[in-house]
Amino acid sequence: MLDRSLINKKYPPLTFDVEKQRLRFFAIATGQKDPVYFDESFAKQRGHPSLLAPLTFLTTVGNEQDNPFQYIADLSIDIGKILHAGQLYKYHKPIYAGDIITMESQIVDMYDKNNGALQFVEFESIYTNQDKFIVAESLSTLVVR
Repeated sequence: MLDRSLINKKYPPLTFDVEKQRLRFFAIATGQKDPVYFDESFAKQRGHPSLLAPLTFLTTVGNEQDNPFQYIADLSIDIGKILHAGQLYKYHKPIYAGDIITMESQIVDMYDKNNGALQFVEFESIYTNQDKFIVAESLSTLVVR
């Protein structure tokens, strides 16, 4: 049984520099074709201040922590019983090379289905840039069998 007292538990903020080469590597790894992800001159010609980050780039930010899955450990979940049930992103502003992104995360909900046979955990992250603008929000849902 999940410890519902952990709902609203916040985790320390993580600050991350968005580097050009890292964006290029990520763009290659995810099969991007648009030059705005690789060629800074091209990106600037298209009105961007620098290389544009692919939309799914934010998934890498959380992995910069010492223990990116601390919330799973806090919930005392057997990793073999976890399935990734969903990931939602809401984007507010583009992310570019040179940005400094801060991620703040918390456990926001827990619930069950099928008379408790499946337990769900929702983990939210808010991403802000160096100008204190929220650039994105994400909601990750795990199911524990």
